[in-house]
Amino acid sequence: MVTEEQLAAALDTALETARRGHRGANPLVGACVLDESGSLITTGFHLGAGNPHAEIEALRRLGRISKQRASELTMVVTLEPCNHTGRTGPCAQAIAQAGIGRVHYAMSDTTAAASGGADYLRSVGVQVSQGAAGKELRELNHRWILAKEQSRPFITVKTAQSLDGRINAPDGSSQWITSTESRAHAHSLRARVDAIVVGTNTVEHDNPRLNARTPAGTPLPRQPHRLIMGERDLPSGLALEFDEHFEQVRTRDARTLVELAAERGYGHLLIEGGATIASAFISADLADEIYCYQAPLIIGGGDSSVNIAGTRTLSDARHYRLDAYSNETLNRLGPDVMMHLEPLPRS
Repeated sequence: MVTEEQLAAALDTALETARRGHRGANPLVGACVLDESGSLITTGFHLGAGNPHAEIEALRRLGRISKQRASELTMVVTLEPCNHTGRTGPCAQAIAQAGIGRVHYAMSDTTAAASGGADYLRSVGVQVSQGAAGKELRELNHRWILAKEQSRPFITVKTAQSLDGRINAPDGSSQWITSTESRAHAHSLRARVDAIVVGTNTVEHDNPRLNARTPAGTPLPRQPHRLIMGERDLPSGLALEFDEHFEQVRTRDARTLVELAAERGYGHLLIEGGATIASAFISADLADEIYCYQAPLIIGGGDSSVNIAGTRTLSDARHYRLDAYSNETLNRLGPDVMMHLEPLPRS
């Protein structure tokens, strides 16, 4: 018989496991499987969009067991198992098909598409219980929850800068401020998102390909769409011109672009533009996380990475914190330092 203390301890383990995933179109979720005595058998976590959900990964690690044996097991999950088909199938149905006897979860999934997993499990005879979600569990996905409430994609802002916050030199040169290690990590971000957003100025000045590549320069199989934000016409002969994933969105308004991205069905955007684009999304409180790559050099001039109007005193500043709820917080990438930040939870 699994005790309440063992269920609470398993939720703590599931929370720690969830942090090993990547933020994006899907929430961070962790799962544990306990035997009939409450001992931990296996864990699982959701790596990111398109990968098996935490519950499916836990079942995979559990291996092939009899339905009789499965009926004696308890699955503990940070979030109510989903009941819909996206890139992967419904977790609630997979749990029932595996024969798991009990499911205990911390937070209900209130999204319209994925909710109802607990009710489905009960309807097929699985014992279901819900624990009280602590502060850490509530904060784990607070920006993902906000994005869902606002019916928009999860949004990542990426910036690469010098120690004095510059993204280029006074003559406009900017390649490369950060190291090859930082750029390789940035390509791993590109590989996880549905679309990259840059401005017309970045496209004209840098003529980027904006694709996701391996450290050796080979394009990855899955590529994000490229959204060019800005009203002026682009010149011919750009690297993006013959790319089927390329689209110009003629607006300077961040919310207008986000609405279009939501209509396209994009679940995760990466904002890679210069200071103007990054500032527009941050000003509109549309930056759900920020990856800041900081190189150990001082330029002394050029453009700042973010320029936001309206801040007159320190109390007006926007506050962020190192993302302690993910697998990336503060990392060294070659000579650079990468900070993974998120807005403070709303009170």
